[in-house]
Amino acid sequence: MEYSYPFSPDWSTEEVIDVIKFFEAIERAYEAGVNREELMAIYRRFKEIVPSKSEEKRLCNEFEEVSGYSSYRAIQQMKSTIAGEKIRVK
Repeated sequence: MEYSYPFSPDWSTEEVIDVIKFFEAIERAYEAGVNREELMAIYRRFKEIVPSKSEEKRLCNEFEEVSGYSSYRAIQQMKSTIAGEKIRVK
C-alpha cells in the first residue's frame, strides 16, 4: 500500500482508526474476501462517524482515486448477499 487513507481532522483518534478499518475491509473485499457480517459491522460504524451521504461519497471517491477500490461496489455486493457469505469483489 503506497497511499494514505482519507479522513477528517475533526475526528477523534478512535474515529480515524475506525474509518481506516472500513477502508482496509474494502481492500480485503477485493484482495482476499471479507466476511459479510464483519463488513456490515464495520460499515455501520463508518456510517456513525460519517452520516452524511455527500461526505461518504467524497471520502469513498478519494479512496477509490488512490487505491482503485470502489467502496460503493463492495457495499452493494454486501447488501445483495445473504448472511454467512464472504464478500469478494471482482
